[in-house]
Order: sequence, then C-alpha cells, then structure tokens
Amino acid sequence: MVCSSKLVALGAALLHSTSLFAAAAEEHRLVKTSDEDPGTWVTDEQKWELTAQGIHFIDITDTIELEDAYLARLNATSVEARELSRRAIPSGPSHQAEAAPLIAAAVQTNMKTWITAMVGFHNRHYKGSYATQSATWMFNTVKSVAASNSAIAVSQFTHSSYNQPSVIAKIPGTGSGVVVVSAHYDSTGGTATAKGPGADDNASGVVVILEALRVLAAAKYKGANTLEFHFYSGEEGGLLGSRDIMQSYKSKKVDVRAVMNQDMTGYSPNNVIAIYTDYVDATLTSFCQKLVPVYTSLKLATDKCGYGCSDHASATTAGFRSAYVNEDTMADSSPYIHSSRDDASTLSYPHMFEHVKYTIGFLVEGAYF
Repeated sequence: MVCSSKLVALGAALLHSTSLFAAAAEEHRLVKTSDEDPGTWVTDEQKWELTAQGIHFIDITDTIELEDAYLARLNATSVEARELSRRAIPSGPSHQAEAAPLIAAAVQTNMKTWITAMVGFHNRHYKGSYATQSATWMFNTVKSVAASNSAIAVSQFTHSSYNQPSVIAKIPGTGSGVVVVSAHYDSTGGTATAKGPGADDNASGVVVILEALRVLAAAKYKGANTLEFHFYSGEEGGLLGSRDIMQSYKSKKVDVRAVMNQDMTGYSPNNVIAIYTDYVDATLTSFCQKLVPVYTSLKLATDKCGYGCSDHASATTAGFRSAYVNEDTMADSSPYIHSSRDDASTLSYPHMFEHVKYTIGFLVEGAYF
C-alpha cells in the first residue's frame, strides 16, 4: 500500500467528522493518520473511504501498548532513551561469495505460478469472503516451499480482530539474533467485496520472498541469525498483522536485528529499486542502499512515502531497525493498485527477479548482523 503523504490533512478532516466519543464497539476501530493524531473511532466503511482517497492510516486498536511505548520514545529527551538497545550494522556488504551460488539457483517461473494463484482470488481482503481461503493458500504454499528443509518451522499467527492469520517461516540460526524479510499478502479493491486481484500490491512482494525462501530452504542454508519470512495479513486495514506481530516480538524481547519490508516489486518504469527513507532506521537503510549495485543490475532510487505507508512502519514503532524496499518512486509506482486493474498483466517478472536477487543478498548479509 503506497499512497501520497500529502493527503494527511484531508485524512484528519475525514476522521474527525466522526465523534471522538463514538463507542469503541466491535464495529469501530481507533485509527490515526499521523504520529500527532490522537486517533479517532471509525467504522470499516470510513476506513475504505480513506483508502479511496489515497490516505495512509494506522489502526492502533489492538496495539495501543505498542503505540504508547513508541510515542514515549519519540518524546524522550535523549537519543539513548528514544532507541532500544541495538547491535551495529556493517558499513557495507561483505558476503557476496556466499550469496552468489544461492542467487544462481533462483528462477522466475515459480513467481508466475504463485502470482496466478494469488490473483485467482476475487480479492484477498482481510475481512472479505476470501480472507480465510487466501490465508490457507498462503500457509500451505509457505509450508510446501520450505519442505525441502525439515529444520524450517512454518506457523500461522492469528489475529484477534479478524480471521486472516499471518504466516511466519523461520530458518533457525546458531545465535539469538533474528533478521526478518516481510511482505503483506492481503489485497483490496477498495472495499471488502470489490474485486482486488492485488498483483503488484502485494502479490509481487510475496512471491519475491517466497522464491528467496525456496532457494535458502533447498540449500539447507543456516546462518548465525535466525532468518524469518513474514507474510502479513491485514496491511490494507491499517498495518494490522504486522503491528500484532511486532507488539508480540517486543513483549517477548525477541532479538530482532533488522526488518526489510517489500511492498510492490513488479512495476518500475524507471527500472530501479527504490529504498525509502522515512519511518525507517537510517543506518539499516544506508546499508540496504549499498546492496543495490552489488546484488542487482538496477539503479538505486530513493523517496519518502509518509505515515503508515507499509509494514516497515510497524517494526519502527516497536523500536526495531527497519528498511523499506519498493519498485520505484512514489510518482512512478503502479497507478493500478487498490483496483480491479491491478492484475498480472501489469507486472514485470524480470524486475521482480532483481528483487529476488536483492532479497537473497540481504538475507545472507543479514545472517551476520
């Protein structure tokens, strides 16, 4: 989900047309359109209105504890208080020789098969009729992809407010550290019932990390850090799945070293990989920028996408280092998202394959963070 951050003021106006004193009943959700916004109780229909207007929002209803801790860090008077304890990130990549044979094992054909299956759903909306069917497909597909390595654990992470579990695959490492690559698998055509094939947003991100998982599983890869592959649900509802998971990881004091999120990888008129620079960790982002010329044939672009534009923001809120990798700049990303026109015909598989190479490179480097 990538939309213009210039519409935040409009979002606040739309939300505050609803009384702040509306009952926090099951059909109302507490939504924010900026860090400064205290939040407003809205209906699902009002959420879809924000989506239609291209306005970013985050649903904090189930993760208020996470939000409170984040705001406390933002308001802290010292850098030490604002940041959780973090290990250093290397200054640049240094494991190209280890990554090279893994990258050579990647193929494009699997991505086409998975894309066809994903766009075959009327939509993958987290509250739609196909929520559980798409979740079952996602879980079974990840299990199948990981099956060549029995050490890989694949699980569903259930969410209390909707019936579309997220999926997590873990390649165990030898140490306590965890490095995450992520993509959301839900989609929207604007409402829970509208056609929303979600080819670029975000089947394209899903199949990229699926292929990276397949390659590492087949190679029985094992690094110092545990490598996790997160397939989030509920992103289009306000980063719901990723926030639940990051709140859980923070509460359990999981040693998350880095989170690299990809949302939309298949449409790039400028033939670039875009690394976004807001609501992310600057050090990890700088490292990710240095990977582009090393692991891909594409040029680097940078941009900002504003508040709540995708799931990397959830990791940032939890105090974990995060980075956001996308297909192009805001101005040149797919114009078809959140509509019935976001179908497979809009995708460039060669461009998505560059994201696969990038992801494998990131994971091998991240195994040593």
